Amino acid sequence: MTEPRDHPFVTAVKPLVDAMGGELMDPALAQPDDVVLAWEGQDLLAVRLPQLSDSLDHILAALERRYGVPLAQLDRKSKQDVVRILEARGAFSVRHGVETVAGALGVSRFTVYNYLNRDSNAPKGARKSTQE
Repeated sequence: MTEPRDHPFVTAVKPLVDAMGGELMDPALAQPDDVVLAWEGQDLLAVRLPQLSDSLDHILAALERRYGVPLAQLDRKSKQDVVRILEARGAFSVRHGVETVAGALGVSRFTVYNYLNRDSNAPKGARKSTQE
């Protein structure tokens, strides 16, 4: 980008763009699918949003940072929590989402489906215990 990266607007939006897995760039380089952001009437930067499949990898990496260990090393309850978070974020609407998540968690696709079914069948506020 030709604009200084320490511009207050860039500083304000960078954490959001990073959390989404997006890329900041010069607005002159923007493609039709990029989002151009203006500050005081002038195009200041563009944001390239990630492809949906890249977003899943980004979400998984963020969850690993949150938990502080590779997701495969989590205990069963934590893995179930991860699946719940991923379901809320739409991870399983991505082609091969279940397979990708299963690989990251170190479990089978069947186990991921069990975690999903466990949550959808449990009454609100109650979670039944399952074995991996």
